[in-house]
Amino acid sequence: MALSRSGGGVFVKLAPGFTESTPDNTVGNDTFQSPNLWGFDEDQNIVLAAPLTVNIVPSGPLTLPTGTTVASHYIFYDPTSGRVKGTVDFDSAIVAILTSTTNLAASDFLANTGVTYLNPSARGLETGDIVTISGPNQISVDFTASTPGDYIRVLTAYSPAAVPEPGTSLLMAGGLALAALVARKRK
Repeated sequence: MALSRSGGGVFVKLAPGFTESTPDNTVGNDTFQSPNLWGFDEDQNIVLAAPLTVNIVPSGPLTLPTGTTVASHYIFYDPTSGRVKGTVDFDSAIVAILTSTTNLAASDFLANTGVTYLNPSARGLETGDIVTISGPNQISVDFTASTPGDYIRVLTAYSPAAVPEPGTSLLMAGGLALAALVARKRK
């Protein structure tokens, strides 16, 4: 993710385990109080086990079907007060954006990063805030926020840059070791 923006502040991509918030590794409820736009990767390359209702799509229905593979990214603006306007680029195509409190709560199974999400009933966008899909891999934001901020979840297609979970790496390493052992025995 990367941001081009107007006004003060910058885009900061966080890695879960972040210490910028108070308390650490927490979003929501005025935990940042900064003019920056923030974001972090949530679960990556997840196959939806059930249909998921979303707020914005490039085209088509506002329900992603079972079997859709998505990578989840949480984007938020948590200033004391202010406005952020700019674009955020992703490493794969935008599938959907979730902006409402209800849809964010229904998609929290994608969070799974060890981050604590405070004040879930206040997540989403306020009246007048705008987010659009401005290119295949890009969103445009125009948020004016005070307390507790503006929060969205962006779903992209399969993310080639996603780091596999430790369990996946162990399974892959074990499979490679087994394949090497079988090949050695055949010789």
